[in-house]
Amino acid sequence: MSNSYSIRSTKIGNSAGFRLPAEFYREYPQFANADGWIEVLSSDTAILRIVPKSTEAEEEDSLMMRLFLDFAMTEALKKNTLQPYTTEMSDAAHKLLEGVELESESPENG
Repeated sequence: MSNSYSIRSTKIGNSAGFRLPAEFYREYPQFANADGWIEVLSSDTAILRIVPKSTEAEEEDSLMMRLFLDFAMTEALKKNTLQPYTTEMSDAAHKLLEGVELESESPENG
């Protein structure tokens, strides 16, 4: 996944910047409107890091998970049903999962 793109220095308002070709954004739309930083490695080498913004679906999933966990914790504390996770519980879980292979980890897929 190592593609190279030519960039050009350009004036942007009162600042200077780099112009990326449209092809870059067509191939990697997740970088449009993203923020990032540049790290200078030596006098003639720098690395640009662009961090895509999370999608609305990811943010919604994260919010839903937080709300669910908050609800579960509140209910558990309210009903005083919390109990410590013991070594015996862990052993029982490991026995249940013994020999189970996930599809993505099976040799046929990978």
